Amino acid sequence: MKPTLQVALDFLDLSRALRCAREAVAGGADWLEAGTPLIKSAGLDAIRSLVREFPGRYIVADLKVMDAGRTEVEAAAKAGAKCATVLGVASEATIEECVEAGRNTGIDICVDLVQAPDPAAVARRAAALGARHVSIHCPIDAQMQGRSPWADLAAVRAAVACPVAVAGGLTAATASDAVAAGAEIVIVGGAITKAPDAAAATRAIRHALDTGEKPASDLFKRGQEADLPVLLAKVSTANASDAMHRSGALLGIHPITPGAKAAGPAFTVRTYPGDWAKPVEAIETAPPGSILVIDAGGVPPAVWGELASESCLQRGIAGVVIDGALRDVDDIRRMKFPAFARLVTPAAGEPRGFGETGIVVKVGGLEVAPGDWILGDDTGVVRIPRARAVEVANRAMHVLETENRIRAEIRRHSTLSQVVELAKWEKQVLKRSDGPGPDPVGDRPA
Repeated sequence: MKPTLQVALDFLDLSRALRCAREAVAGGADWLEAGTPLIKSAGLDAIRSLVREFPGRYIVADLKVMDAGRTEVEAAAKAGAKCATVLGVASEATIEECVEAGRNTGIDICVDLVQAPDPAAVARRAAALGARHVSIHCPIDAQMQGRSPWADLAAVRAAVACPVAVAGGLTAATASDAVAAGAEIVIVGGAITKAPDAAAATRAIRHALDTGEKPASDLFKRGQEADLPVLLAKVSTANASDAMHRSGALLGIHPITPGAKAAGPAFTVRTYPGDWAKPVEAIETAPPGSILVIDAGGVPPAVWGELASESCLQRGIAGVVIDGALRDVDDIRRMKFPAFARLVTPAAGEPRGFGETGIVVKVGGLEVAPGDWILGDDTGVVRIPRARAVEVANRAMHVLETENRIRAEIRRHSTLSQVVELAKWEKQVLKRSDGPGPDPVGDRPA
């Protein structure tokens, strides 16, 4: 039996969802899913719009019902959905209400097993209650931590006879693996909805499902700790800052070598202003691939220059970040060594040996601990806490991929504000009331 390709339209703006849906259908998508963010943003008009534009198409309302099952399922059915989702962690009474409401209104029920403590057991119970199918779902936030749906898929497939769907970071390279593991329904989100050409992306996944081929791709893949150098090499400091909720920038630290990019774990150094002994000695003890992060008090004289940079090239050090001064800029640029600093001056200090290595330092207004990840490019430098490095790198990839799609939409004769419907999301300030009572000034969503 031909596997079903379901496209999860997890947009906030209905206009963007519809544009992507048109491309996905043109590329061979079978089912269209009004994703949870879309339903929360646009309401059931998202369902109605998809039904109007794609009559006869199987439309899934990803409600993720947790309570009031009958009310929500009946509403989705009246809007024209063919299927609605209920969470497997909801009460049995809620799941039963969803199934019964589905029978009465002619809408299928899918039980989403996301975060179920025992997915196989919940799937068995859902099937017994009458769910049309169950869904293995590795949520986005878990994907960012490097998790996948594969272990749960095998257990659930062995537990139930009803159709099984799988979702969670699937791409053209992994879609056929889902089918081989027993999934009849393959749910794809970002690999299609963030693609500059969603029709081409859908065709590639459809082809992979039908042939079992696994085309290679540099995008839409999430990694583990060993993948950090590769992941961070693909993203910008702006991507990484966005991934950390617009934080992480080392303020006042500027790139010295245009076009030079650096990513690696921090090897920290604290020194007295102008004392270049500890920074230079650190070159011999820092592991290859690391970035020297030097707290020199944010003032001159220089603690770094051409010969230290040359030494780093010989030792495989990935770069240097200095909250202080360096010199020999022409030579450092000539050797294309990734250097970042607060100040540039021709005057150096003397090597007195004051300072220490391998301790928490303060650079660019942020504390940097040994092993924190550093990313630097022409825009500046960001610090990524070691404990969150995998998650932030994966989220930065998500930012990059999302921007790739937005850029493609802009290039179709639009602008950023038009594509993301910026005015709609502006905060509105209520004017002072003319009547008695308290002043109603405040923020509320547009």
